[in-house]
Amino acid sequence: MAIFEDAFNKTLIHEGGYVNDPDDLGGETYKGIARNIHPDWTGWRIIDRYKQSPGFPETLGADVHLPDEVRQFYQYKFWNKIKGDAIQNQLVADSIFDFSVNSGIKTGISIAQKVLDVAPDGIIGPITLKALNNTNPDLFLASYTIAKIARYVHLVKIRPANRKFFFGWIRRAIGDI
Repeated sequence: MAIFEDAFNKTLIHEGGYVNDPDDLGGETYKGIARNIHPDWTGWRIIDRYKQSPGFPETLGADVHLPDEVRQFYQYKFWNKIKGDAIQNQLVADSIFDFSVNSGIKTGISIAQKVLDVAPDGIIGPITLKALNNTNPDLFLASYTIAKIARYVHLVKIRPANRKFFFGWIRRAIGDI
């Protein structure tokens, strides 16, 4: 079975630290957690306190509670929803987890379901889980990577400002295969 910590650590490499890019629809983000999408995340209260201190955002790295808040958020909001503990192949779990973090849980799962030729509903239930655990992992990962890239192309077409993020998204997607 796949291990959360392995997937989490790989994803954090892509997510970086504190960012407030005006071109990012997520707005203010910390470790990939977008305030516009997750305004109730408890870590925002910690971050808001640090904003008043000199040296922000570098001072966030000194907080002993923030890493736990991030870990719990990703485990509850993403890993548990992809049923990562029940996915047999670590690389498959890593890929679905990472893309779900980047694109949203429903999108990440729906695209995996399309690759598996399972009715896409954005929820990993017993049928999707069985298909995931019975698929050839190499074939799934290659197909899923192509589907991710197609999604990123679509996002640039519908919002040209996303072009700024396109090559980073592609590098992230290709890193899975």
